[in-house]
Amino acid sequence: MQAAPLAWADRTTTSGKSKDAEGGRNGRTMYVQTKVQTTVNGNSSTAKSGTLSSADSNWTPPACWYEPAFSPKQIEKTVKLWRSIDGVPLIGGVGDFVGDTLDHRYKDGHPYNDYNLDKQGEGMFWAAAVNPNRKDDPEASACDKPPFWVGDAETPDEPLALTPQVLAEYAYDELPVPGTEIEMKPTGTTKVNLPTWIWLDKAKFKKISVTASLPGTGLSATTTAEPVSLHIDPGTSDAQTYPASGDCEINADGSIGEPYAKGKADDTPPCGVTYLRASGSDGSYPLQATVTWNISWTSTTGEGGDLPEGTFGATQDVTVQEIQSVNR
Repeated sequence: MQAAPLAWADRTTTSGKSKDAEGGRNGRTMYVQTKVQTTVNGNSSTAKSGTLSSADSNWTPPACWYEPAFSPKQIEKTVKLWRSIDGVPLIGGVGDFVGDTLDHRYKDGHPYNDYNLDKQGEGMFWAAAVNPNRKDDPEASACDKPPFWVGDAETPDEPLALTPQVLAEYAYDELPVPGTEIEMKPTGTTKVNLPTWIWLDKAKFKKISVTASLPGTGLSATTTAEPVSLHIDPGTSDAQTYPASGDCEINADGSIGEPYAKGKADDTPPCGVTYLRASGSDGSYPLQATVTWNISWTSTTGEGGDLPEGTFGATQDVTVQEIQSVNR
């Protein structure tokens, strides 16, 4: 990889989406554009409406990691690139200062000699890369080590080094989950004590996976999300949900709930809500529908397992009116 000092680098995934990731130097840390690429497998026509939130409040996908970035010749070239910026107005002298700092580490034996040129083809310098989805997170600064040497047959002694699980966790961030705008009957406006049927189209909610890979290494991990339930929060305590828990399970065909059909006005919906009080002067209740997804991963190394469940929801306004009686 060729890194350009003081530059923003564009990373284009093989799924056709492009994100910005910072490349350059901050303090003594050299950041690089990540080489990791992602592809969507299954349900690829689904338009992404948002990013999954972890059901575990103590866990998020990684904000940064270390990955193989520079060969010895590329480290040498990077130092020369830094020195070349001294001809730019207003920042003269910066290039030589940075170049001297880098040479102290990579050329003059503190700890590397002559950029490890005698080890060309035997390993790489690993450098910090920032998750493009989380470049503004405070945790993105956790990868604060300058590039370090890792031989081809070695495993980095670094908790934030790129591993199959880190790839899987990054793929979690890339899952293109569909929106959760529910179908309802009655639509928009309902009556007090009248069951409102709720359902979701089976075409939207299918298993979907994303594969994150590091080109040229054969290393990849696939993270798969499978929808398991829809949770209904009616937006008020003056309501009864069906089921009572508010959790509507996924049907065998991938749908959720059941569309209302004529003649079922007196039936209890398998997924729905009955409001017990009119929304009144407040205008409407914010009904929130949240789909929970089970997340698992596999990798080319045989490693795999489960990741925290993910959720994605949307809010719809529901106006509830009193049933008007007729006096005779």
